[in-house]
Amino acid sequence: MTHFLISFPSAAMVISDEDFPDVVRDSHAVIQEAKDAGVYVFGGGIDEDVDPVLVAGDGTVTDGTYPQTTQLNGGYTILDLPSREEALEWAKKIAASCRCSQEVRAFQYDPLT
Repeated sequence: MTHFLISFPSAAMVISDEDFPDVVRDSHAVIQEAKDAGVYVFGGGIDEDVDPVLVAGDGTVTDGTYPQTTQLNGGYTILDLPSREEALEWAKKIAASCRCSQEVRAFQYDPLT
């Protein structure tokens, strides 16, 4: 099994206030389906009201992020799946429920996790 990250940036989700309740309902239904299927690991949205900080190896904390990181926001779902094809199928369901395209990435295998 491989952990897959299915995500979208905040700017991709352009929905009207009128449609928002339907998106919430539909996206929660897909997440419940993933939980029921036993493939759900974690999911959520980045809280854009909380500013990021960078913590160095020596413990120094500074405001902001790496200079090359321009934005990290939006919604994220991590699923544990047997194949990329299955990840693409779940991404289709999430894309339909959120009304926006999803990016799919695989985590590298780590024998200790």
